[in-house]
Amino acid sequence: MTTPTKPGLRPANPNFSSGPCAKRPGWSVEALKSAALGRSHRAKIGKTKLEQAIELTREILKVPADYRIGIVPASDTGAVEMALWSLLGERGVDMVAWESFGAGWVTDVVKQLKLADVRKIEAGYGELPDLAKIDFDRDVVFTWNGTTSGVRVPDGDFIPADRKGLTICDATSAAFAQRLDFEKLDVVTFSWQKVLGGEGAHGMLILSPRAVARLENYKPAWPLPKIFRLTSGGKLIEGIFKGETINTPSMLCVEDYLDALNWAKSIGGLDALVARADANAAVLDRFVEKSSWLGHLAVAPATRSNTSVCLSFSDPDIAALDADGQAAFAKGLVSALDKEGVAYDIGSYRDAPPGLRIWCGATVETADLEALLPWLDWAFASQKASLKAAA
Repeated sequence: MTTPTKPGLRPANPNFSSGPCAKRPGWSVEALKSAALGRSHRAKIGKTKLEQAIELTREILKVPADYRIGIVPASDTGAVEMALWSLLGERGVDMVAWESFGAGWVTDVVKQLKLADVRKIEAGYGELPDLAKIDFDRDVVFTWNGTTSGVRVPDGDFIPADRKGLTICDATSAAFAQRLDFEKLDVVTFSWQKVLGGEGAHGMLILSPRAVARLENYKPAWPLPKIFRLTSGGKLIEGIFKGETINTPSMLCVEDYLDALNWAKSIGGLDALVARADANAAVLDRFVEKSSWLGHLAVAPATRSNTSVCLSFSDPDIAALDADGQAAFAKGLVSALDKEGVAYDIGSYRDAPPGLRIWCGATVETADLEALLPWLDWAFASQKASLKAAA
């Protein structure tokens, strides 16, 4: 058996995980030296930093001035659950899902909240559902970018401006890399550990005036735990959106998020972040176009993510394997790259079809992706040679 020759150049940073994602270029622990450690988050120093995080988020994402932005517990999951439990039930809801996290929100609404009037509008991995089927007189829950399928909505044009229901959007792997149409979105959630490479456990909840009005005029039929409560006495708890968090945040993580936001601002803000992610995704796209063994999981080019790029096996011999065989092949390929220290955590999500998932968000350097490509070919050739030898 001929052993494929290893490439000479290695990525300077092999972190291509889809969350937590790579830290910003040039990051070191020195970036955290001004953290308000050992201080209360309610003290002036702590509250000021939390307010700065909110206002820099608004500035860089270009969030409208009349939208509220809050820092909430439990990452993006906590932010989404807070919205679902606090807002849904006033009218029917359309749940739109095409990958595992969207499917998880369907399960929560149907089996946990047990809402009676729920329509499921779904598609399999690699495709968007028929967005024309959505009834925006109802509430609508969807992900902007499917982190586990690499499929995103191309824009917000499918959402009418005169909608009667609320749009609740999980944007965790889209924020800071894709342009969110806030005028079409009533609730937007994301976490720090995605495009800006922040640390985990903290979520962001952005509310439109329409969402605030729902909160103040509708009371769910079920009890809400303290950690989900956004109103008191029928009025929005404004402090949550001014840095007065519901529970205790990590001031170390807050400092890290501030560092990432300031880096984003220094390179040109949202335009620069989107351009970096687009350039990274383009590197993989050109590679896939020429590849004899890889294809995009996302079928339509307009729906392909520029962050969580998901790839499937197109090589006839590998595609002919059953699901277990393909999964074993993918595991071996990913393990070989990990062992070489050239790419970490690039296996497809556990519920997704076997393949690769390579993060292309703004904190990833294009040169590192370019250096990775020959290693992908090497790993594939090595694994296929081993497969043939074992046959």
